[in-house]
Amino acid sequence: MENEGKNAVVHEEVKSMNKLPANSSYATHRLRVLNKILQLLSAQRTISDEELELLFVLVVFSLFILVVFV
Repeated sequence: MENEGKNAVVHEEVKSMNKLPANSSYATHRLRVLNKILQLLSAQRTISDEELELLFVLVVFSLFILVVFV
């Protein structure tokens, strides 16, 4: 499921939570969780090819150090 579909599902759940009484601790908590989910879905997470290559080199180097010195 792509982000648009996930966003739609979460927004529908927010609508249903808003129908519950405002003083409901369940609804309040659930809305906080749903808002956090929306925040995480909207976060743009990208890694450039250079960063990925550097990360790979560091992992290989770490494994080399472990093999040689352990």
